[in-house]
Amino acid sequence: MCLAVPAKIERIKKQTATVDFGGVRREISLGILDGVRVGDYVLVHAGFAIGKVTKQEADDTLGALKELKRFSR
Repeated sequence: MCLAVPAKIERIKKQTATVDFGGVRREISLGILDGVRVGDYVLVHAGFAIGKVTKQEADDTLGALKELKRFSR
């Protein structure tokens, strides 16, 4: 099973982006996804942006992940 997590693009430098996973910032590759801009939301898997999502889709997914975490304690 794979899990892709939504993140907001904060900076882009060539084929690399700094993204925000709800307060956690990481560098990811944009090597397999074209047409993204600062402010876009992307799905990230294994350090690669693999698809674009809307802000609402990102918020819904992050909310669901928070709920799962809350129930796993």
